[in-house]
Amino acid sequence: MSETVENAPAAATGPVRRSRDVPMLVERARAGDPRAVARLITLVESGDEVLPQVAAALAPYAGQAQVVGLTGSPGVGKSTTTNELVRALRARGHRVGVLAIDPSSPFTGGAILGDRVRMQDHATDPGVYIRSMSSRGHLGGLSAATPQAVRVLEGAGCDVVLVETVGVGQAEVEVASLADTTLVLLAPGMGDAIQAVKAGILEIADVFVVNKADRDGADATVRDIQGMIALGERGPGEWRPQVVRSIAARGEGIDDIAAAIDKHRDWLEKHGELRRRREARAAAEVEAIALGALRARIGSLRDGTELATLAAKVAEGAIDPYAAADELLAQLGS
Repeated sequence: MSETVENAPAAATGPVRRSRDVPMLVERARAGDPRAVARLITLVESGDEVLPQVAAALAPYAGQAQVVGLTGSPGVGKSTTTNELVRALRARGHRVGVLAIDPSSPFTGGAILGDRVRMQDHATDPGVYIRSMSSRGHLGGLSAATPQAVRVLEGAGCDVVLVETVGVGQAEVEVASLADTTLVLLAPGMGDAIQAVKAGILEIADVFVVNKADRDGADATVRDIQGMIALGERGPGEWRPQVVRSIAARGEGIDDIAAAIDKHRDWLEKHGELRRRREARAAAEVEAIALGALRARIGSLRDGTELATLAAKVAEGAIDPYAAADELLAQLGS
C-alpha cells in the first residue's frame, strides 16, 4: 500500500486520480490501492463537498488501528525514529500508515513536505502508506484534516497509524488528543528536559524517548525526565510514563520503543482508558465539525445586514458585545 505509483494497479490510474466517486474510492482503498487512499486524503484535506460521504463510508472501520503520535523539537530525530518504527512494525506483519505533518509558510501557504524523503526505505513496500501533510497554519503541531486522514488509513486496513507532528517545540500537545499512545522525543544537549516542563509535555507523554543516546549528556537527560515523572501525582494503577533510550540512526533501541508502546496499549485496554480516549477523540471531532459549520453560518451573515447592524450598536454603546452575541446566536437558530 505504498504511496508510490509503482504499486498502484494500472487500471486505477485514470478513474481514481480526480474521482469523487466515494464508494469506488473506499472499495479500492480497502483493497490496498494507494492511489485511492491518496485521493481520499486529498478530498479530506481540501474540505471537498463529498467529505460527509467519505466520513460516512469510513465510519464502519473506525477504531480498528492503533494510533501512535510522535512529537518533539526539530532535530531530535522524529522522522528517523518513525522510519525505524515502520521497519519494526512491518517485521511483525503489520500494515502501517504514516502521516507526517510539516509546517506551512505563513506567507505563501506552501510546505516543503520533506519528512517523506527521509522514509524512502519503505517507498516500494505495499504494506506501508506514507503521506506528508501541510499544517496549513493550524496550531498544535497537526493539520486540521489529520483526524479524518487517520480514518482514511484505518479504512485502508492499516493496523498501526504513526502521526509525526510538525516539530515546533512547546505547543504540540494536540497530538495527545488524537493518539492512543504519545511518544515525546528528546535529545541530549538540547535543553529538552527543561522545555518539557515549560511546555507541559510531561502531561501528554506516555513514553519518553531519549534519542541520540550515544551523545554526552544522555544520562543527565534521562535523570531529568525521571525526576520530573517522580514529581507527578498518580493514583494507584495510573500509568507511569516509560523512559527509553535509542539511537535511531543506527536502529538501536527501536525494539525497546515498540515494547513500551505495547505495554502502554495493554494498560489502556486493561483500565478502559483506550475506550475513554477514543470517545474523547470522537467528541472533539464532532465539536470541531459543529464549530466549523457555525463559523461558516456566521460568515454568511457578513454578506447581509444582521452582523453589521449588531456591530454598529456595540460600537455606539447601545448594547454590549455579549448581548449582541446572544442575539446573533438566536438569529442563527431561527
